[in-house]
Amino acid sequence: MRWWDIESVMVLEPRLFPEDAWSRGMYWSELAEAYPGGSRHYVVAVDASGAVVGYAGMMAVGADADVQTIGVDTGHQGAGLGAMLLEELIGESVRRGCAELLLEVRVDNLRAQRLYERFGFEPVGIRRGYYQPANVDALVMRLDHLASESSDLKDHHNG
Repeated sequence: MRWWDIESVMVLEPRLFPEDAWSRGMYWSELAEAYPGGSRHYVVAVDASGAVVGYAGMMAVGADADVQTIGVDTGHQGAGLGAMLLEELIGESVRRGCAELLLEVRVDNLRAQRLYERFGFEPVGIRRGYYQPANVDALVMRLDHLASESSDLKDHHNG
């Protein structure tokens, strides 16, 4: 993701996350740290016409990485795009030498939870009232890179 993608992402963001959408400023702040050697890694997926239809980002500091966001346009959901974006974040966390990758997901977002479980993420806790203003709990999930081989990560997407 680059600065010129922010406007396209801002069209999708409130549709995908109506209760807790990120602001334009939040994306600018995240991208300010997305440079070689920086703590952030963001990507977009585009369709045949070049329109942004998905995006994802992570933060990596030391041995720890966190998925910051994954969003896929509703018209493109169910086609494996979310899995491809997640696979990119997992791969980047491995390239950076992170021991684990964490994420938060709404407790009521079962579809996303199933995706994360397919890639080996396991529940490790609950953050009460994490998503505001709706006051929805977050399920914290972790992928422990030390417990899985990098080659296994590729098999999750293909299997």
